Amino acid sequence: MKAFGKKRDAQLVFQAVFCGLALVACVGSTGFFDMKFTGDFYIYFTNLSLYLCTGVMVAELVQTLRRQGDGWVTTAPRLRFISMLGLVLTLLIFNALLANDPNRDPALNYKVECVLCHIVLPILYVADWVLFYEHGKVTWHLPLLSTLFPLAYLVYVFIHAALWGFDAGVMNYAGTDPVIYPYFFLNPDRVGVGGLVTWVLALLAIFVVLGFLFMLVDRLLGRKVRREA
Repeated sequence: MKAFGKKRDAQLVFQAVFCGLALVACVGSTGFFDMKFTGDFYIYFTNLSLYLCTGVMVAELVQTLRRQGDGWVTTAPRLRFISMLGLVLTLLIFNALLANDPNRDPALNYKVECVLCHIVLPILYVADWVLFYEHGKVTWHLPLLSTLFPLAYLVYVFIHAALWGFDAGVMNYAGTDPVIYPYFFLNPDRVGVGGLVTWVLALLAIFVVLGFLFMLVDRLLGRKVRREA
């Protein structure tokens, strides 16, 4: 794994494929493939995570193109870790909770951009981190620091809702929730204020657990590489 992970050619191919698929997903997130601009693409955690991860991967690709010879990828490792947690969270939450929302048209789950955002790209993004980054570097505080990402998103959602005058009459493109509350668990009209707080705390806990699980993976992979050295 160590020899393969440091190969520049393998990194270039993997990063280029991811960027190509991510470009399709980013374009699709705006409603382009339906010939209909959704107008609310900017409010979804899925899309914001996708855009962040795409930016990081483009930076990876540029760094690898400029580098001479083999070696580990070193692009923004902390941001890389945090963005990975965000994309993995979208995979889990969408497939466990949102895909089967009774108010959601099931056909939306099979759109190219939906499959890419919620299944293919999260898996590829994790694989890139596993294969091409040097491990044994994640410190215990990073999973806790990572919660700033979803917390910032939460603040963003409610600032956005305030700017819309908390008008729940405008529905999102899927017709499942108001634009101001893009997910049912952020909609106090559906889950209540107490339910909202419970959901937020539960999702933050999941985010932290994911962070520590990936920290454990990082430690185990680091030990494996050191044994192979």
